Amino acid sequence: MSALFNQQLIFGLLGGLGMFLFGIKIMSEGLQKIAGNKMRKIIGALTDNRFIGALVGIAVTAIIQSSGATTVMVVGFVNTGLLTLVQAIGVILGANIGTTITAQLIAFNIGKFALPAIGLGAGLKLFSKNKKYTYLGEIFLGFGLLFLGLTTMKHAFIPLKGSADFQHLFLLVGDYQLLGVLIGALLTILVQSSSATIGITLVLASSGLISFETSVALILGENIGTTITANVAAIGTNLAAKRTAFSHFLFNALGVLYILLLMPVFIRLVSALTPGDADFVIQTQAQASSFAAQIGDKPYIARHIANAHTLFNVINTLIFLPLIGFLAKLSTLIIRGADNHENLQVKFIDDRVLNTPPVAIGQARRETRRMGQLALEMVEETSLFLDDGHIKRIRSLKKKEQLINVLQHEILDFLVKLSQRSISTETSRSLSSLMDMVNNFERIGDHCEDIWKLGIHKYEGKIAFSYLGQNDVSLIAEKTGEFLQFVIAAMETGDQSISSKAIEYEDAIELLENNLSQGHIKRLHTGECAVQPGLIFIDILHSYKEIGNLTYDISETISGEQ
Repeated sequence: MSALFNQQLIFGLLGGLGMFLFGIKIMSEGLQKIAGNKMRKIIGALTDNRFIGALVGIAVTAIIQSSGATTVMVVGFVNTGLLTLVQAIGVILGANIGTTITAQLIAFNIGKFALPAIGLGAGLKLFSKNKKYTYLGEIFLGFGLLFLGLTTMKHAFIPLKGSADFQHLFLLVGDYQLLGVLIGALLTILVQSSSATIGITLVLASSGLISFETSVALILGENIGTTITANVAAIGTNLAAKRTAFSHFLFNALGVLYILLLMPVFIRLVSALTPGDADFVIQTQAQASSFAAQIGDKPYIARHIANAHTLFNVINTLIFLPLIGFLAKLSTLIIRGADNHENLQVKFIDDRVLNTPPVAIGQARRETRRMGQLALEMVEETSLFLDDGHIKRIRSLKKKEQLINVLQHEILDFLVKLSQRSISTETSRSLSSLMDMVNNFERIGDHCEDIWKLGIHKYEGKIAFSYLGQNDVSLIAEKTGEFLQFVIAAMETGDQSISSKAIEYEDAIELLENNLSQGHIKRLHTGECAVQPGLIFIDILHSYKEIGNLTYDISETISGEQ
């Protein structure tokens, strides 16, 4: 067994696998940074149409280079109620196809371009001042490391060509395909990357160490192993999210089952669609030179394996796409129970999307808009309380104030975690802007609390404003609420003219506060207003002016983010 555990093999496998995984990570980050807002728009295209859902899954996975990451993200969306179980299954089916792009890419025999790609990528990343070229550099760098990792693993496996033990092991796998499926699944669970398992399989096969049938068994196992990531991520989520993760396992496992039963037919189909004989072995130096490979290699098998992987997932998607409703019902039948449908404190953000920064920042923006809407409701309800004095409004306002405090903590915590990821300059700017907005919305809630406490003091002390005083409070409350409503609407639309309009609103509120204060002082002199109500009146005006100032700060942040 020494050939299986020699230093060249172990070091080469670990180093090559590390470069491969790191390359995929860097390439994925570069693609996400270049995609940016486009990726959020792709996610936003989701509807109840299962075919559109599948296309979204393909597109997102092609960008982030990981079906596991897409599935974990989808589980997070279901957990926050953004996607239904049926919508999520459609996206995951598409993700299964999207992940085959990686296999098709690494099936190309372009390892000789690995070092130039690394050089070009490093040069662009280190020396380019243009952010787009920097991100492009990350893609080239990741691409080069990916292929350098594959080449390193291929050289590490050379000693295995003379190992009788290794040949015996994979002859056994050839006889018992279920064993190959199990090995593929376990290897994928171990390295937490289906792409890595495919890469190892392609290297073993193209080096002539395993047959095409054995490779297909390993690939089928990888399709089961990759579902475990999402099921682990679903721990601690609601029932719908757990059912989403389980449905991924369900349709992949069912797909593997029928392909195993029809393996000879499937092998013939792949061979018919792919040029060359999968198990053709290079036997002469002339052939080796022709294929830019070595004696003993299999030059055609990599493309056969990549096509088998793609074909399996395309067939599986075509079969199960019309059966999404059945899959959802079956998942619900197996994972029983009813969710507690209490209003979740956090509605849009979930740590499971942090590894996809363009999506994560979009969700944080949605949660911040929700917080802003809550602040607007507080301003409006506070004004109503000042008018009618109904104590039931205080119970509602206290709940909203608590929720705003929770949202501030959760959103800021989410954004801090996101800032620790590899993010683009644009995402970094958005992140900073959102932090400012979140803190300002929370302060608006605090000023509302100050106002309603003054109102409570007024009603409990049976202190009455004059008719003019009550009317003045209503005027500034209405103007402040109107300003905040305008700014929150601008968050939705990205209104470019917000800055000039916001200045008009702030000036109007400050002028109104000044005029109302001066008018109140005159009423004090004439005896129309008493001193005690007057102190409460002035404090209420000041709090509304502060809400106007904070709203203006939010508008400035939005203008800067545009």
